[in-house]
Amino acid sequence: MSSEPLSLAVIVGSVREGRFGPVVANWFRRQADQHGEFAVELIDLADTGIPLELPAVPPALQPDLPRPAGMADLTRRLRAADAVVVVTPDYNRSFPASLKAAIDWHYTEWQAKPIGFVGYSGASGGLLAIEHLRQVFNELHAHTVRDYVSFPRYYELFAPDGTLHDPQGAEAAAKAMLDQLLWWAAVLQDARRDRPYLANR
Repeated sequence: MSSEPLSLAVIVGSVREGRFGPVVANWFRRQADQHGEFAVELIDLADTGIPLELPAVPPALQPDLPRPAGMADLTRRLRAADAVVVVTPDYNRSFPASLKAAIDWHYTEWQAKPIGFVGYSGASGGLLAIEHLRQVFNELHAHTVRDYVSFPRYYELFAPDGTLHDPQGAEAAAKAMLDQLLWWAAVLQDARRDRPYLANR
């Protein structure tokens, strides 16, 4: 295994006006930094123009398809990541269209990599979105780890400065998920280096 720290991409999935996602993502980034085993990159989809119109040939058939110039940095950062955490709300019992478009514009960038989730919303805490995302990432040959972080009624849980009123449970959940991501990321990084992934053949 490389002596370099593993790369963890934390994706802010919502681009909605007035969104709460950056608050949750920044909280999680602090947890990941404190964990100490990852080089953490925050990816905010609001900073990238992501067309909803997909190309005629899907990325599964043409992994290096021409993408809009404004998407180059997103693609590069996803390709470089050893693990990914998606921060998502529930929108109408699922996840945001912005996140689906970012996922669908890519294919090999997700393969044989572990994915974790941080959800937030009203009663469900993002769990409806997370369960849909598990199905999507399974189709893309990614591995979703079991544990997750969930914030039901997030607007009651966070203080104005972005900290939690009662952080103990959420911090424990974040650590459990990060530990799982670390194990899978290390194993899968070695596997990708030693042997091409089957879906690429």
